[in-house]
Amino acid sequence: MQSVSELSSNSHPSNLDHITPIDFESIKEVPESFIWPLLSDYPSCNSADIEPVPSIDLCDPKATKLMRRACERSGVFQITNHGIPTRLLHKLESQVWRLFSLPTGQKLKTLRSPDGFTGYGLANHSSFYPKLLWSEGFTIFGSPVEHARQLWPQDYTNFCDVIEEYQKEMSKLSGRLTVLLLNSLGLTTDDLEWVGATGEINGARSALRLNSYPPCPEPTRAMGLAPHTDSSLFTVIYQNGVGWVTVRPVTGALVVNVGDILHIISNGRFVSSVHRAVVDRAQHRLSIAHFYGPPVNAQLSPAKKLVDPPDHPILYRTVTSQEYLAIKAKHFDKALALIRHA
Repeated sequence: MQSVSELSSNSHPSNLDHITPIDFESIKEVPESFIWPLLSDYPSCNSADIEPVPSIDLCDPKATKLMRRACERSGVFQITNHGIPTRLLHKLESQVWRLFSLPTGQKLKTLRSPDGFTGYGLANHSSFYPKLLWSEGFTIFGSPVEHARQLWPQDYTNFCDVIEEYQKEMSKLSGRLTVLLLNSLGLTTDDLEWVGATGEINGARSALRLNSYPPCPEPTRAMGLAPHTDSSLFTVIYQNGVGWVTVRPVTGALVVNVGDILHIISNGRFVSSVHRAVVDRAQHRLSIAHFYGPPVNAQLSPAKKLVDPPDHPILYRTVTSQEYLAIKAKHFDKALALIRHA
């Protein structure tokens, strides 16, 4: 199997091909620029030999133990009893459909800049790969009002109201998950100076990424989202379909991915989950990812309680969150290796 490093290019091109999604409605066959070599090397949702993603009830007294097992094995798990109202998830999905159903020209009014993160366009890490992605996305940091006004000059408030309500709910859930994940490592909120007593991160850096994966005439040759790890503490995902690993359908469940920062804090115990998205011939897939992490000035290093030489030597040097994000933006999948102690 090729690694992410082998598939990704060494350069970081900033041309608009790696920002602007294709007009999927006008395409009847997959262009050469979208055909990925050896796509079968990466497991998909139909792979029988992939361990199913566990489902964890957040009200289960064994939740922390189950989380630790999942984080150590694969870095991904589902959660139920998460407290996000079903009606809100339905409203959110409806608004995301509304956005991606807009004419291409309207969506392009909010196209992100080559070095930017917010707005419409392909995921930033797509520029590290020589092939293009069968997807489109929209990233929101903070208030969605500015871009929403460009998309719906006369009718943007419904979209903003739903997004802002979801952001508030995800902030509460993220604090709850932070406590549980730290406890699963034998840590408390006192062990990280940028985490508050109830799990909320002081000056948390969060973002919403809305993803659309239209039907593809040759799904075995195209890629929806290229292999990557998240730069967050963790990511919470709502999706209307399955991902690239086996996910047993659980109504209303959310998927949690361990990010690079949690991997660092755990001193390598928790796996920063490499994941991608598959496309389907008939099904139009959506996913909404909430990235959650510390402020840019936060000091990142393995928790002292998890360093115990010689069995558990410290694996990573201390960097600020901003420094790590800059390393990841430049070096992509090599970022963790570049801050690892020799």
